[in-house]
Amino acid sequence: MEPLRLLSVDPSDRGSQRCRLGPGMMSALGVHLGSPLLVSVSGGSCLCTAWPRADLAEGFLQMDLKCFSPSLLSELPSHLSLDPAQLTPVVCSKLKGVRITVIVQSVDFRKRTPHRLVHELVKDTLKGVCVHDGFLINLEDFDTEIKYVVIESISPESDSAGFITSKTAVEIAGVQTLRHYRSQLQERHTVQLGGLEEVSASLREMLKLPLLYPSTLSSLGVSCPRGVLLVGPPGVGKTLLVRQVVGEVGASLVVVRGPEVVGARPGESEETLRAVFERARSAADEGPCVLFLDELDSLCPRRTSSSAPENRLVAQLLTLMDGMNQSDRFLIVGATNRPDSLDPALRRPGRFDREIIIGAPTLQQRKAILSVLCERMPVCPSVNLTALAQTTTGYVGADLSALCREAAMHAIREDSKCSGEQLVSMKHFHEALKSVRPSCLRSSMGRTELSPVTWEQIGGLDDVKLKLRQSIEWPMAHPEAFVRLGLCQPRGVLLYGPPGCAKTTLVKAAATSSNCAFLSVSGADLYSPYVGDSEKALAQLFHQARACAPSILFLDEIDSLIGSRSHSQTPNSVQTRLLSVLLNEMDGIGLKTHERRGTEKILQAEGVEESLTPEQLDCQEVCNKDVMVVAATNRPDCLDSALLRPGRLDHIIYVPPPDHEARLAVLKVCTKRMPVGADVRLEDLAAKTELFSGADLENLCKEAALLALLDGNMEASDIKHTHFLRSLSKMSSSLTAQQIHKYETPPR
Repeated sequence: MEPLRLLSVDPSDRGSQRCRLGPGMMSALGVHLGSPLLVSVSGGSCLCTAWPRADLAEGFLQMDLKCFSPSLLSELPSHLSLDPAQLTPVVCSKLKGVRITVIVQSVDFRKRTPHRLVHELVKDTLKGVCVHDGFLINLEDFDTEIKYVVIESISPESDSAGFITSKTAVEIAGVQTLRHYRSQLQERHTVQLGGLEEVSASLREMLKLPLLYPSTLSSLGVSCPRGVLLVGPPGVGKTLLVRQVVGEVGASLVVVRGPEVVGARPGESEETLRAVFERARSAADEGPCVLFLDELDSLCPRRTSSSAPENRLVAQLLTLMDGMNQSDRFLIVGATNRPDSLDPALRRPGRFDREIIIGAPTLQQRKAILSVLCERMPVCPSVNLTALAQTTTGYVGADLSALCREAAMHAIREDSKCSGEQLVSMKHFHEALKSVRPSCLRSSMGRTELSPVTWEQIGGLDDVKLKLRQSIEWPMAHPEAFVRLGLCQPRGVLLYGPPGCAKTTLVKAAATSSNCAFLSVSGADLYSPYVGDSEKALAQLFHQARACAPSILFLDEIDSLIGSRSHSQTPNSVQTRLLSVLLNEMDGIGLKTHERRGTEKILQAEGVEESLTPEQLDCQEVCNKDVMVVAATNRPDCLDSALLRPGRLDHIIYVPPPDHEARLAVLKVCTKRMPVGADVRLEDLAAKTELFSGADLENLCKEAALLALLDGNMEASDIKHTHFLRSLSKMSSSLTAQQIHKYETPPR
């Protein structure tokens, strides 16, 4: 059958619930005059009765939107082409009862009109109408204040549609205004959130009690809560969470962002804020309402001694919140990512009664967020969400959304060349990870970009590699074993040894293999000419590392950053104060409340095979919730003894100069990409380079390559053994036996 073209309804059919079809289409569908017909269009459905067209023309469809799904209230279909399969005959039997919600135009009509009169008006207008469970009935053609009726449920419950007669019992569940109902519909179509079930339940409880059950609290002699404060880093989903929960509760939402209130002339900001509260109060007359103050820190910063305009604005908000009474059926929800910048007077019971903290997503929460985001994408079955969640340490919801978008863009670029099926695979996510970094590290001090280094690129040092893997990799790869034996991740690791023995490269390899966030800082990043700035910068660095934990904070040349108090000539030097801050941060003293992270379990979907169980993921989160401090130095005697005790720098690892086997392994790594001649004997070179460090051996290979270019007039194709010998004759080792003997004594 040919598709049907949807035309606008004939004016004479408005309010009749008729659907005009050609007689041929009616016979093909098996319907008669007045038979109920369910028409499915894009975005919703409409229940109408079949009638033949006056001109008997085929291929056209006209229907009156008398009974339709709520999604069609804002988007009415027009100029559509329908397949005949979208028209389904429906059996409508006589209903015994129906439960409805009445939608009226104004608040005054809802308040002043008696319930009995509304019941009589609705019952008369619904007589003879075919209704569907959950649909809207349009009553605008009757020219009354009653505009729509929502069918909440029908009896018998076994039927999804039915016919209302004069004997059908009509029960009114509630009366709402049209504006309140439209705002509810808008909030229902919010984006689904993942990993915020615990926070969502807490916020839902806080909103439901005062908005829906105020008399219950009054009977207990308890005043209704006034406000809720959401605290969390940027991009974690605070605004989306409020919109979703408000839609679930069934309240309307009045959104105000801090900068929108601030005006130029004196008194304008306070006047705007009073108008916002009045708007929320009028919206609360129509039904439960939530006033959402986004970016609250820009609206109400901490007051100073000066008579700044912000002080008057804060005082006005405090006055308005204190002036709210029990009759005001609206609640205030504030959101901020800088809770310390808020005025302390706001953060007390009676104003913002409860503070809900949304921390950076944990491992399971990241997996839940990724599963929600990937539901709307054509993802290959081979995509491992658990592995992605482990790789995306420190990513918040906005970062994960950007990651999925970037992966989809890579898939589109690749498929545009081969014009195949567009599926997002694991390699597209790996490409996206190179360009999308955690937002918490974008403004971080120091260096966060890490050039990948594998263990195979480091020759020798097998014992040191094993100890580093025990400290960093094992807690992440085998968390259940650590929990079973009562072990936790070490707080810190110190690598010490002669210069040029690959201490920094070892740390890079450990960070690469463990998929941790990596932060590296030097003295130039910390030291400041202003008193207290260096200590503040170090505390901020730990705060950023905790935000994306598990993470590695690398302090290279720690002896130049933080020395020993016993060797310091000035007791209150910058190094002494930095040492005090470092010791406190490593002990966990002064951890702020808003740095907490969620811990609720996110259950797996049924029938999905995963490599890690939820219990293993929980163990992983317990073992790796702290920051791993890795320090490197070639002067361990200059460090303070308080820093070297267990519980701070737990593992002190000596990185020795390479022995004969290690030198041979280093030479093989350095010459792997070089065109070495067949006469080159690396064993002989390893024997002749005693006391050479790894950096010396790498320099030896570079010098031999330059000599080959010099002899071959820039046309050399390989490097001979003589080039290595000539290079060796011009070099001397950077280490001495006396220097190595000094390092062999542990610093503790």
